[in-house]
Amino acid sequence: MKLKRCCAALLGAVLLLHVPALPAAAGTAIGYGQGTQTDAQNVPLGALDFDKAYQKYDAYATTPDRSRIVLTFDQGYENGYTASILDTLKEKHVTAIFFLTGDYAKREGELVERMIAEGHMLGNHGMTHASLPLLTEAAALEEIGSLHDYMIERYSYKMQYLRCPCGEYSEDTLRLAQSLGYRTVFWSGAHVDWIVDRQPDPAAALEKLTAQAHGGEILLLHSVSSTNAQILGDLIDRFREMGYTL
Repeated sequence: MKLKRCCAALLGAVLLLHVPALPAAAGTAIGYGQGTQTDAQNVPLGALDFDKAYQKYDAYATTPDRSRIVLTFDQGYENGYTASILDTLKEKHVTAIFFLTGDYAKREGELVERMIAEGHMLGNHGMTHASLPLLTEAAALEEIGSLHDYMIERYSYKMQYLRCPCGEYSEDTLRLAQSLGYRTVFWSGAHVDWIVDRQPDPAAALEKLTAQAHGGEILLLHSVSSTNAQILGDLIDRFREMGYTL
């Protein structure tokens, strides 16, 4: 039930029209959305507003390097496509950020070890994928910190990046993550790719992701997607043809 609620929240975030990002009041949960309106460089206004409001907490929806696109993958569970995604990234000499839940880190040791060995960055997506602003401060500390400690103990890997589960945050959440030494990473590009039995048409998905490309983009993808695994190589080639580095 919680996963369905989070997916519904993320769908709303992906489709959300641009609303100016205002600092969140303590204890409230905000569903992040980059919106559909863009500036002259094709950067979503919602992402720019988020950066302006929250970069003081080391929280970002775009990367400052406007010549670059950053690929990120949320790893909630394994659906058989991550190995293929890693193959493509290795072939194309691209590194990505993989945001792991605790369940994934515990179950998929071989894939996690491969991510580390091949130079990818691993991010914290919560031990149980709980919405952080809905937790007490102590529970939020446990949600982030227990996964952080587990990764050190099992993989000798120290996480530095956090992606808020469900795309939900508050100002207190961002401040807490910063106090733990984390940078919080949202996104400025995404598509509806996580519904495994309703995958987007590969050709249409490739065109959509290419059309929304912009300098400084942080692209949110899900590794459970057969479409993503199929188009990833072509998508990387398209981005490079457009002049972006990855």
